[in-house]
Amino acid sequence: MLDFVYYPVAAVLWLWHTGFAVLFGAASGLSWALAIVMLVVTLRAALYRPFLAQVRFSRTMAVLQPKMRQLRVECGDDRERLAVETRKLQQQHNFNVLSGCLPVLVQLLMFLGLLHVLHSFDRTGGGSYVPFLGNTTAMSAAQNADTANYVFAPEQVRSFLHADLFGAPLSATLTSTDSVASVAVVAIPLVLIAAVATHCTARASIARQLEITPQMRLINAMTLWLFPLGTLVAGLVMPVGILVYFATSNTWTFVQQHVVHRRLGPLEPLPPPAVPTI
Repeated sequence: MLDFVYYPVAAVLWLWHTGFAVLFGAASGLSWALAIVMLVVTLRAALYRPFLAQVRFSRTMAVLQPKMRQLRVECGDDRERLAVETRKLQQQHNFNVLSGCLPVLVQLLMFLGLLHVLHSFDRTGGGSYVPFLGNTTAMSAAQNADTANYVFAPEQVRSFLHADLFGAPLSATLTSTDSVASVAVVAIPLVLIAAVATHCTARASIARQLEITPQMRLINAMTLWLFPLGTLVAGLVMPVGILVYFATSNTWTFVQQHVVHRRLGPLEPLPPPAVPTI
């Protein structure tokens, strides 16, 4: 369905794994883990410009929100006038809704591609695939081991499935293995890193808000506490390889937002309308 995304993502992971295999061996869990880390770094770096466009869009939208609410009050039920005034306001500030949607779409496609390729190393069922994004028919362990994963040959699929990171198999989860202790030593720190990075990203985003409405308070509470909690819960059923991805991606998001917003400077509200002099 999204092969035009899956194959390039898989190719980037293949290149990084091939490089690290020279240093640590093709079957090394460290080679696979570092390849996943660098896959995230490569894709997120490639998406820097779309991310920057999205941030600028969000900042402009935040600045315009008070004026938009004022226009709704002034125009009342006159929808035609509201539409005209809204377009004028958007043109004055070079605000284009499409410019905010496209970067989000591009980033979403890359995210789905990365997650799907990693999930597709283990297609034996139990939530090991991404629904609606490919073949959702569970395979037997033998079928999975003998089936290529996009650009990865069957022997590379078997290499990933048998690789471990500090004793924790990359394909193992906290709830699907008898070696809970060895998996927990690696999985729990990765889950905590991902959850803390999510919380810190939300806290920094809230601190940059110009105003907080009742609706925004609810959204802020969800992003501040519910999303990190969801990360912790999801970590119980996610393979170690996916947790490496989430820890890297969430940390990158936090650092990137800090750097970008510092570069762009603090948000400045629109100046109040000038009072006509008599």
